Amino acid sequence: MGHLVTIATCNLNQWALDFIGNQQRILESIRQSKLRGARLRVGPELEVCGYGCLDHFLEGDTDMHCWESLSEIIQHPDCQDILLDIGMPVKHKDVRYNCRLICYNKEILLIRPKLYLANDGNYYEMRYFTPWKGARVVENFYLPRSITKIMGQKKVPIGDALISTLDTCVGVETCEELFTPNAPHIAMGLDGCEVFTNSSGSHHELRKLHTRVELIVSATLKSGGIYMQQGCDGDRLYYDGCCMIIVNGKIVGYVAPLHSICQFSLNDVEVVTATIDLEEVRSYREQKSRAMQARDQPKYERVEVDMSLSREGDGIDLHLRPTRPKEVSYYLPEEEIAYGPACYLWDYLRRAKQAGFFLPLSGGIDSCATALIVHSMTHLVLEAIQSGKNPQVLQDLHRICGEEENSIWKPKTPQEICNKIFCTAYMAMEKHSSSLTRQRAANLAEAIGAHHLEYAIDSVYDAQVALLQSTTGYEAKFKMYGGTKVSNLALQNIQARLRMVNAYTLAQLLPQIRGRREGAPGSLLVLGSANVDESLRGYLTKYDCSSADINPIGGISKTDLKRFIQWASKPETFGLSLLQKFLDAPPTAELEPITDTYIQSDEADMGMTYNELSVYGRLRKIHKLGPWGMWEELGRLWGDKLSPQQIYEKVRFFHWNYAINRHKQTTITPAYHMEAYGVDDNRFDMRPFLYPSFEWAYRKIERAITAMGEAGTKVAGKEDQQ
Repeated sequence: MGHLVTIATCNLNQWALDFIGNQQRILESIRQSKLRGARLRVGPELEVCGYGCLDHFLEGDTDMHCWESLSEIIQHPDCQDILLDIGMPVKHKDVRYNCRLICYNKEILLIRPKLYLANDGNYYEMRYFTPWKGARVVENFYLPRSITKIMGQKKVPIGDALISTLDTCVGVETCEELFTPNAPHIAMGLDGCEVFTNSSGSHHELRKLHTRVELIVSATLKSGGIYMQQGCDGDRLYYDGCCMIIVNGKIVGYVAPLHSICQFSLNDVEVVTATIDLEEVRSYREQKSRAMQARDQPKYERVEVDMSLSREGDGIDLHLRPTRPKEVSYYLPEEEIAYGPACYLWDYLRRAKQAGFFLPLSGGIDSCATALIVHSMTHLVLEAIQSGKNPQVLQDLHRICGEEENSIWKPKTPQEICNKIFCTAYMAMEKHSSSLTRQRAANLAEAIGAHHLEYAIDSVYDAQVALLQSTTGYEAKFKMYGGTKVSNLALQNIQARLRMVNAYTLAQLLPQIRGRREGAPGSLLVLGSANVDESLRGYLTKYDCSSADINPIGGISKTDLKRFIQWASKPETFGLSLLQKFLDAPPTAELEPITDTYIQSDEADMGMTYNELSVYGRLRKIHKLGPWGMWEELGRLWGDKLSPQQIYEKVRFFHWNYAINRHKQTTITPAYHMEAYGVDDNRFDMRPFLYPSFEWAYRKIERAITAMGEAGTKVAGKEDQQ
């Protein structure tokens, strides 16, 4: 029998600045790791404060609270006799680094700063952190006095070093470093490192997970080793889970609900453990070419720790066996849409402490898809409650629904949950909407259990138009009645903005109207339903019903939404056969009068199809092409159907619309990120929009005031100020 080692990695649903909650989840993950026999536990990137702190990273309070929380963690009785890899920011010589802190038995062994920072797309790490000085550079870090006072430790190595246990060598990477061409694990492995940890803050994006998995697999296929990787939760992004343990290119550990790696979960803490054999790594590395490169590899400084990851000092356990490799499968994109935004919505709802969601349900594809995501959420909530493994879900549901603390209510169907927390309304004008869209909306609401209203806005629209005419003397008309393009658009926008005003009114009052318990806090969060393609084109009214509290589909293309709805209609998924009518119906905003010969069409209004928009979006953002580059590339893609002139006209028309409507993105509803060509604008004051209570800081202030005694509640007089 070889050197058997049990190691643990975890998904933690961390929340920016929630120091108390984050600490509790860290401690619980360590408890679970030890119960499963693990000697090494790895946590998420920046787990102590949360990855999504954004500009709060620049505040001294954040650094201070991180050290305070860490000191409590490593002193905790449950955190002894296990090697801990914990993430938090650290300032060294007045420079802030994104760090991993390796701790054992109340001692910090090593602070390992991140060498390469994520600084594109959704990530702005260079705004808050500085990359470390270089590979194998190590210095002394002098611990804060408060930590020294508690722990007695004055200094610790900081830099790119390895941890040497009595039986193996452990190296540390952090997220982005894995994605770099010359990743640190290459040199670490050549210098004898056998166990690699990687703490990730990688966000969920459609069709992305396999890339991450393949990178880790290839890392260990090339030079052998044991690789641990995982993710966490955050702000506009959903940091999907998928913590894994991989040995020599084979996945031996991951959470696997149903048939896929666990990307999405309502659990706050998920721990994955695996038992691996160090001798397998050593045997795998018996290659002459590797040996020649390893011989010449510059050495790393090693920090020694008097402990073993393997269990031979405790005697041989005949029942302990290496964990067998597992086959990996991935969610379909349609399933990612069903589960990712659903988990995000549940997290957002329970943390915002509101009473549920409100959605203007139009009978079209976009609002249909948004409603289905809420329906998916209620399925996940019901499954969690029925499993009994996560009592927090039922507690959160009781609070959201305004139930009494001792309530024994337990839902039996997703529809029962939906009826309590999800309200929809068909808001339209009688003369501009069809009975078909009205009926589709009502049928869908009934099928998923939503509390549904039909809310005609004709009277307020007529009043607004009459006010305009009486004040200005101008009679605005639709184009079909002889009006101009400007007046035609203005009349549509009146309707669109009236929907937004009424949506917020209903969201605020419906819980009370429906008899919500006196004293139970919370209104409804308004959901937006503008897809990423419409946002890219600017095909929405500023401050219309696309303006909302959160938009679950704001990062999803129309093409993928249609596939999602088709998937949801199947008997083996949600079995909603009525969804086919949504797919068959032409997309329409229903803001112009309907006649026997005319029904407003979205694609006709936009001057381009949704499929074309998806192509424009990917070329603009992902391939980073301007008008010229886009025209060249589309010549290759569409040259068999369109002339260069026709392609040029399309490219020019797209960029003209994109440019004149870009201002709308500065006020667009925060959207769940899902598509790599998303248009969410979030540039200057980069702070989260969903906050926890600042309880940690409050408690610290209260302790300080208490320590002041009488002076803590006394107004200082002149004699006190001298």
